[in-house]
Amino acid sequence: MIPRIAIIDQNTLEATGLKNILSDMVPMADVSTFSSVAEMQREDEENTDGTAPFVHFFISSQILVEHADFFLQHQRQTIVLTAQPATNKLLSHFRTLNTSQLEHDLLKAILTLFQHAHGQHGTKAPLTTPLKDEGELSARETEVLALVVRGFINKEIADRLCISLPTVISHRKNICDKLHLRSVSALTIYAVTHGIVSAEEI
Repeated sequence: MIPRIAIIDQNTLEATGLKNILSDMVPMADVSTFSSVAEMQREDEENTDGTAPFVHFFISSQILVEHADFFLQHQRQTIVLTAQPATNKLLSHFRTLNTSQLEHDLLKAILTLFQHAHGQHGTKAPLTTPLKDEGELSARETEVLALVVRGFINKEIADRLCISLPTVISHRKNICDKLHLRSVSALTIYAVTHGIVSAEEI
């Protein structure tokens, strides 16, 4: 079944931005935005086609305060969106995500959240299920991928690996073709979930 992720936030701009990032990171997931818990529950009730339940909830701190009982029951699946460091005592029971970060930092924070969660609970959450390998990367392509997701530009990669710039460009094209991924965000989630780099390195 397709994993489903719910973003519940009355801030439409924030919810849409996060949806775009998650959809890019996890193309196999169905990411939906809601302005309220009632709206989410209404959609769940209307779904009669046997769709899977939500595997993760990204919610605003206001939504958490209003529906604390519900989310305490789904504590391991819930990430609370904050614009500053968490100070509310209720928030100490949940993982939090600072949404005022730049996109790259937000991506890193999401990857770190789930990487640490896996270490604590010993299970892989659907958000970071590895993407299907369509073709195995060569050792050199793996080296190039690691440098790409660490933020190095083509010229820097060529210098570090002592190869030509056209060769780097060719490797990058081959990586994208083999993995059927086009964005750096998607390549990053692949690299982290396949152990090529850690979330702390990106």
